[in-house]
Amino acid sequence: MRKLKREKMIKHISFILLIIFLFQINVVFANLEDNEKVDVEKIREEVIQTSATLSTEPKLNSRIAVIYDRASGRILYQKNANKQTPMASTTKIMTAIVVVENSNLTDVVTIENKAASVGGSRLGLKKNDKITVNDLLYGLMLCSGNDAALALAIHVGGSVEGFAEMMNRKAVQMGLVNSHFVVPHGLDVDKHYTTAYELAKMADYALNVDKIRQIVGTKNYTVTINGNPKAIKNTNELLGNLSGVYGVKTGFTNGAGRCLVTACKRDDLDIITVVLGADTKKYRTSDSIKLIEYADQNYEMINIKQKVEEEFENWLRLNKSRIVINKGVRDEIELGLQEIEYQTMAIKSTQVDNIKIEINNLYYLEAPIAKNKVIGNMKIMVGDETVKILQIYNKKEIQKKDIKEYLTEFLEVFV
Repeated sequence: MRKLKREKMIKHISFILLIIFLFQINVVFANLEDNEKVDVEKIREEVIQTSATLSTEPKLNSRIAVIYDRASGRILYQKNANKQTPMASTTKIMTAIVVVENSNLTDVVTIENKAASVGGSRLGLKKNDKITVNDLLYGLMLCSGNDAALALAIHVGGSVEGFAEMMNRKAVQMGLVNSHFVVPHGLDVDKHYTTAYELAKMADYALNVDKIRQIVGTKNYTVTINGNPKAIKNTNELLGNLSGVYGVKTGFTNGAGRCLVTACKRDDLDIITVVLGADTKKYRTSDSIKLIEYADQNYEMINIKQKVEEEFENWLRLNKSRIVINKGVRDEIELGLQEIEYQTMAIKSTQVDNIKIEINNLYYLEAPIAKNKVIGNMKIMVGDETVKILQIYNKKEIQKKDIKEYLTEFLEVFV
């Protein structure tokens, strides 16, 4: 009887250990950056040959995607771009932003057990290893080290939870309303999500930080751990293999699928593409190339700021004298136009001749008129799409006439 109980207990313990082992295996591979080799040039040739025409919107395997124009912040193409989704290691874009803005790159970090024992993609850190924040950032963004992510989070935020709070505060500051962070590495956990559009905005912000732009554009680097060199390479398969690519970040978990955020600049066209939820590494590569080649073939940069300013000046010349100021000490108004925050924007080549500017303004105003009072707007349209609305405002206060002004005017007329 005792022997039977012992056997049952052994089986029970063995079953529990097996479950734990399988769980750990799942965690280890859940965030492992796919080592599958892909021939980028061959895939690009296939994309161009199999596309009926590059002028039609690409058909993607990835469940979520976006093309983001860095010049204007406009979406040029989207597939479920605002759908909340897990983001895998593309999380590390926000991790890098928070670290660079809140730490000293020369600080030396001593690795704690929590960072040393994490699974998935790793820089290869062990407990009590010593490494600088700068080298941890390279380990974070090049080889997608989850151990580097946790080490940085603990160093900067005091804990994973504290660092996540910093990430979420930064997201609010950046105007991201559909993103929420729980971990710094991107392993699948509840309530950790973003959208393709907001991920593109994060990448755009990060690329304006010199240090991050330098890191994500690096193909190979040597970090120093405990005084010993270790060579690492970038997991971004497009970097150095596709014309114009200069970043940004790969990712993979079971929940997020294969993910890739790419920055690409060709001539004046500077875009960020995001693909999330691809089934294989080849699909994420192929989809990213499709988006880049589609944008390159179909969009051109227009100096929209110059066009806006010229249109406004022409309108002023023809219409300023038509604006009536009743009961004002001045009968002329000085108008200003809200400044457009970007110089250029990407426009589809077939739509360049369809850029329309429509101005609506009040032509009868009664004093007093406050300084900066909005009295009209300029609508910028590409075809039927309104891409921007700028406010027209009064630049100088116009006071209402008092009895003294009326009397003066009467005497001038009488004399």
